[in-house]
Amino acid sequence: MKKIMDNIRNIAIIAHVDHGKTTLVDELLKQSGTFRDNQSVGERVMDSNDIERERGITILSKNTAVYYKDTKINIIDTPGHADFGGEVERVLKMVNGVVLVVDAFEGPMPQTKFVLKKALELELPVIVCINKIDRPEARPNDVIDEVLDLFIELGATEDQLDCPFVYASAKNGTSSLDMNSQDSNMKSLFETIVEYIPAPEGDDEESLQVLISTIDYNEYVGRIGIGKVERGTINLNQEAVIVNDERPDESKKVRITKIYEFEGLDRIEVNEAKVGSIIAVSGVEGIHIGDTICDVECPEPLPFVKISEPTISMTFAVNNSPFAGQEGKFVTSRQLRDRLFKELQTDVGLRVEETDATDAFKVSGRGELHLSILIENMRREGYEFQVSKPEVLYKIIDGKKHEPMEKVTIDVPEEFMGAVIEKLGKRKGELITMGASNGGYTRLEILIPARGLIGYRSEFMTDTKGNGILNSMFEGYEPYKGEITRRAQGSLVAFETGDAVAYGLYAAQERGILFITPGTKVYSGMIVGQNAKLGDIEVNVCKKKQLTNTRASGSDDSLKLSPPKTLSLEEALEFIEDDELVEVTPVSLRLRKSILDKSLRYKSKKK
Repeated sequence: MKKIMDNIRNIAIIAHVDHGKTTLVDELLKQSGTFRDNQSVGERVMDSNDIERERGITILSKNTAVYYKDTKINIIDTPGHADFGGEVERVLKMVNGVVLVVDAFEGPMPQTKFVLKKALELELPVIVCINKIDRPEARPNDVIDEVLDLFIELGATEDQLDCPFVYASAKNGTSSLDMNSQDSNMKSLFETIVEYIPAPEGDDEESLQVLISTIDYNEYVGRIGIGKVERGTINLNQEAVIVNDERPDESKKVRITKIYEFEGLDRIEVNEAKVGSIIAVSGVEGIHIGDTICDVECPEPLPFVKISEPTISMTFAVNNSPFAGQEGKFVTSRQLRDRLFKELQTDVGLRVEETDATDAFKVSGRGELHLSILIENMRREGYEFQVSKPEVLYKIIDGKKHEPMEKVTIDVPEEFMGAVIEKLGKRKGELITMGASNGGYTRLEILIPARGLIGYRSEFMTDTKGNGILNSMFEGYEPYKGEITRRAQGSLVAFETGDAVAYGLYAAQERGILFITPGTKVYSGMIVGQNAKLGDIEVNVCKKKQLTNTRASGSDDSLKLSPPKTLSLEEALEFIEDDELVEVTPVSLRLRKSILDKSLRYKSKKK
């Protein structure tokens, strides 16, 4: 018989990037008494890894749970970036409702639409939380209309349209049902969650079904499957079977050795968990996302979300530069291979394929950010390798070549609008709509091939003097749009191996923009700067001044060097061409030609 688990609520917090999801979860944790009064708690406590903290973004969904009065609220904090949309799709299978967070000034953004669409498709009830209500330029009335328009555009039902609105300032820890006044706590949001989000239903006497939606990994216990008990009760030391809806013929017997429930930031070991609970299971060999843990007598797999296909790929290869092995701890092809295949255990949006070369692997993901986060994680762990320029993945549909398209939403001051439209036009972008945005900005919506965006973001920041906001979302596949002209400048390539000196750099800087400083170790074939014109130029940055009786080292005026341009990982990936690579080590990022030898490079171009 079905029971309603009235003391449990399962919710996901969804939003566009930077609208305040993680700060909101912080406040719910603090105000529910999860932390001791004397416990020091940092900001954005849910963003647990270093990159998430540095960039202020959520990459992996996180589970937590708080108690409000007698109700346990399981909360999942989800990513806001389109590149990590696969995470959002999966975790929505675990919850009974969502809190949609919308910035009171920015209003609904592209990713708001993406996450809301997924929630409405699963028929989940939505609570709209208008956050940052304390911003001086907040415009809650307009934002409410924009949110309701978005609901209608996405085909929401009458019930979904009749959703509650809560007004909050996550930063100040306040919320209210009235936009003109704020209570001093999150009580309004807590009450709305308990009243409006349905409690999970199910029969705890029936045969077991647990759908695994996320995988965590721990060095000590291996893989940890996280999912919701859809029916029945899971017990410690229980015999069970793993089945998957995609592979109906396969099944595997296992024993449940550890069960955890979430409380605050901790996982608490329990002996059993009933229907509706969100749990973690460890010690189960070979568990994957999308698997269902079932009773041995009744192996019925549950259907799972189809994960979106990757749209971009890169080649990861063993570092073979003259400086190989000097800065990294893990440098062999076996170590690189093991690390990439290990990543597949927790990242379902990633694909790793072997190539003809034993020391190179094709890695495909949802976007540049998706792959650059993986590269950054690996270099911090001590890996040394080299990567190629990102390439889009084409599809053949009805015998014709199709390519992935992105819908780009740009908010930009009017004076920079012409430059942006012109640049994106050259990259095969088509302007769909143009209208007024908030704060004197103009909003442009442009449909552009994914390859047209590679290398554009840093250019965009320069063109708009840092005032533009660019968001993109995968829109689908369309017939190939034709050639796009690449960057108009060549590279400055080091002529010999040695240490760069001021005298050599001074001569080289007249040719373009340098990436290095005096004292930097360089090798022949390494890229040391950007040529001001088309084509590559060899420069000798190690060249020292010849001293004679009449020319002493101090007699010339001191050489004035322009400050070098320091490239971030994303900028380096955007800068390189098809015949160039980025060498990644825990200490350095170096740009280089694929073929280091000048004469071999010249011959390959001739071919």
